[in-house]
Amino acid sequence: MPLVHISLRSGKTAAYRQAIFDGVYGAMRDTFNVPEDDQFMAMTEHDAANFRYGASYLGVSRSDDLVFIQITANNTRTTQQKKALFRRIAERLADSPGLRQEDVFVSLVEVEKENWSLGNGIAQYA
Repeated sequence: MPLVHISLRSGKTAAYRQAIFDGVYGAMRDTFNVPEDDQFMAMTEHDAANFRYGASYLGVSRSDDLVFIQITANNTRTTQQKKALFRRIAERLADSPGLRQEDVFVSLVEVEKENWSLGNGIAQYA
């Protein structure tokens, strides 16, 4: 049950934004065994004054097309699955909407299963 927050500079088309949603979800299905219809995602757009990044931090050349993707998920995946997820997101977003892989920044936040309530005030995974 990943929860995904995506941040990017404003000005992209609806189709571009939808391609990001679809690519991230598809990558999670490919690598994290995320079930069909398990889509809990939000996207925020920021003007230039409210979107900062290191243009060359760790030797990665980033542009203003940079997309931050933060995924909160149960801490049940292996390191290999995490690496596969990062790689697959970058590949899918390069395919559509055409992002440079250098502009795909992913952060994974892992939580214990009991830290979720998916509605009705119930801890469904506890």
